[in-house]
Amino acid sequence: MNLDALVFGAHPDDAELSMGGTIAKLTSHGLKVGLIDFTKGEMGTRGTSETRQKEAFRAAIALKIANRENLNIPDGDVSVSKENLTKVIRAIRKFKPKIIFAPFKNDRHPDHMHASELVKQAYFFSGVLKTKTVDKEKAQDAYRPKKLFYYMQTYTFEPSFIVDIGETFETKMKAVKAYATQFFNPRSKEPETYISSPEFIKYIEARAEFYGFKIGKKYGEPFFTEEEVELDLVHMVKGIEHSKAEK
Repeated sequence: MNLDALVFGAHPDDAELSMGGTIAKLTSHGLKVGLIDFTKGEMGTRGTSETRQKEAFRAAIALKIANRENLNIPDGDVSVSKENLTKVIRAIRKFKPKIIFAPFKNDRHPDHMHASELVKQAYFFSGVLKTKTVDKEKAQDAYRPKKLFYYMQTYTFEPSFIVDIGETFETKMKAVKAYATQFFNPRSKEPETYISSPEFIKYIEARAEFYGFKIGKKYGEPFFTEEEVELDLVHMVKGIEHSKAEK
C-alpha cells in the first residue's frame, strides 16, 4: 500500500498529541496516512503495553488512518543503531509515502530525540541504491520521500509553517482522549504523571489556540523543515476573501 503521508512517533499517542489535527485534515481530504510507532510505550507509568495498543487502535479509527504499525523497539531504548535504522528504512520503502513526519530533534524525552535522528537518517539512506533491505523475503527498491517535516512535542521551536486545524481540532482531541490510561481521569487510582494532570490537556488546547492565532485561525499545529518549501502565492491570494478595513 502506497501512502500519501507517513508519521513516525516514538510512543503511541505522540503523533496524536503533536499533529492529530493535521492527520485528520489529510484523511478528511481522502489522503492515505499511516502511523509508525517505534515502541509500545511499555515504560509508561500508567496503564500497560496491552491497554496502550488498544487505545492506539481506537485513536487510529478516530483519525481514519490507512495503516498503523509498531516497530517493537524497547521503550526507553530508542537507540540510533543499525538495527533500528534498518527498521525505519524498511517502513519507508514499504509504504513509499510522498511526505514523512518525525519528532523535532530537541525534546524533553530522549526517545523523541533519537527517533528524530533515526527518521532523518532513514529519509536519506532509504533513497540510496546500495542500502539493502528486505521485506517478506523480497528485496526492497530504493525510495526517498519528497519532504521530511518535524512536529512539536514538549519543547517549542520557531515554526517553518503552521497548519490550520480549525475543522479537525475536535477529532484530534477525540484521538488524544482515546488514551484513557495516560491522561486526566478523576477516577484513576494510578500515580500522577507529567501528562496525567488536567493542566496538560488544557496546555495542548491552549497551544493549538496560540498557533491558530498566529495565522488568524482558531486552532493550528506548528511544523519545522530544514529545507525550503514552495509557496503557491497565486492559490493563496485567490483564497483570501475581501474584508472590511479595520477601524
